[in-house]
Amino acid sequence: MFVPLYDGVPLRYLRFPIANWSIIAGNIVVFLWVQAAPSPDRIETALGAIPAVLFGRAILSPDLALVPASVTLITGMFVHANIGHIFGNMLFLWVFGDNVEDAMGSLRYLVFYLACGIIAALTFSAMVPSGQSPLIGASGAISGVATAYLLLYPKARIWGFLFIPWLPLHIPATWFVGIWIFFQILSALLSEGSDIGWWAHLGGIGAGCLLVGLFKRRQVPLFGPAV
Repeated sequence: MFVPLYDGVPLRYLRFPIANWSIIAGNIVVFLWVQAAPSPDRIETALGAIPAVLFGRAILSPDLALVPASVTLITGMFVHANIGHIFGNMLFLWVFGDNVEDAMGSLRYLVFYLACGIIAALTFSAMVPSGQSPLIGASGAISGVATAYLLLYPKARIWGFLFIPWLPLHIPATWFVGIWIFFQILSALLSEGSDIGWWAHLGGIGAGCLLVGLFKRRQVPLFGPAV
């Protein structure tokens, strides 16, 4: 597995990617709060997007219905199951989110991020409408961010390393993100019954493709030049 660390693409319009930093901070705060709670699993169930509840096929008990079902499309993005789950998601967001925010502007980026996450959760729910397990994690929204990055900066290069055997690499974004997207598609088609929300990832990827052109600044081209 290739672990991305840095892309080297400078910010051109913003001094600080405040929205991206705020999203990362929000995820970390929520993670620490959930892990410190007496029953983290109950909070995950209460705040995660449960397909059967979203579509009215099941009802949560009153003590778990902390927010309306529709709101869990957002709250579920900020809940993570364990340290590996949040670390991987926030690393992707740290590497790719700042430049996408730069290309869109902070407010538009925030709306884009949430829209990708909502579409991802709805896609997952549509594939398993009777599902009783909560969908949690930011990976659907981050899938949209990574896809937008690929369309905006395909000629960028990513610094990182292979997890095994810890080999440092410097590869084009098209290779890394492109292979990653292919893996998501393959996993969604072949991993029936998996605990991982592969269809949420595909929903986020599709949302990123469709929305990046609407949210980017007019002067920022798609398929930009090498940086």
